[in-house]
Amino acid sequence: MSSEWKARRFWTAAATREADGGWEVTLDERPVRTPGKLPLILPTPGLAQAIAVEWDAQSEIIDPNSMPLTRAANSAVERVTPQFEAVALMLAEYGGTDLLSYRADAPDRLIRAQAEGWDPLIDWAATELRAPLRITHGVLPVPQDESSLLKLRAEVLALDVFGLTALHDLVTLPGSLILGLAVIRGRLDAEISHALSRIDEEFQAENWGRDDEADEAAVARLEQMLNAERFWKLSRSV
Repeated sequence: MSSEWKARRFWTAAATREADGGWEVTLDERPVRTPGKLPLILPTPGLAQAIAVEWDAQSEIIDPNSMPLTRAANSAVERVTPQFEAVALMLAEYGGTDLLSYRADAPDRLIRAQAEGWDPLIDWAATELRAPLRITHGVLPVPQDESSLLKLRAEVLALDVFGLTALHDLVTLPGSLILGLAVIRGRLDAEISHALSRIDEEFQAENWGRDDEADEAAVARLEQMLNAERFWKLSRSV
């Protein structure tokens, strides 16, 4: 019977130091590298320190699931950097089918809940981002103005690689580019974004009963979004 190999802690203390192009985390003076052995250069001392705390918190067996900032930084370096434009354009495409544009056509209570939660964000996109979006009721697709989509695309392309990495989960998990941009611009936080993305789910649960698996999945998505929001903030902080 074989047993799964697990990485074990091999260092005494994690620390941070300046490096060429940013900051790095060290384990007993040896710099942390990505799983692919690339240098893990971080944009701010705040993010480096938070990642060092994750490493210091490991016990005898290393648990990657307890290191969300480390995993996000590895993803930024290894996955997002070499395909930055492709990732940015993929996220920008969410603007064309944004969750906030697609509304229920019944019942009235759900229509009102979506309008109360989502209309302020549609208005914010029109004024702050200069990207007005059309809304529709039902399942038929609604074409968006090309100038609005170009402005949203420019917003995404203007991010750096660490910002784009953070935005990925803030867009794909709720299914809304507007919600993701609202979080990184400080219009709302990840917890509110998550709640707004679940208006329909919560309505169904209230009317037809809760589903344990669906609730667990929602909690997991919230945790991922909170981690992405923290990664965004730390990648900006000094």
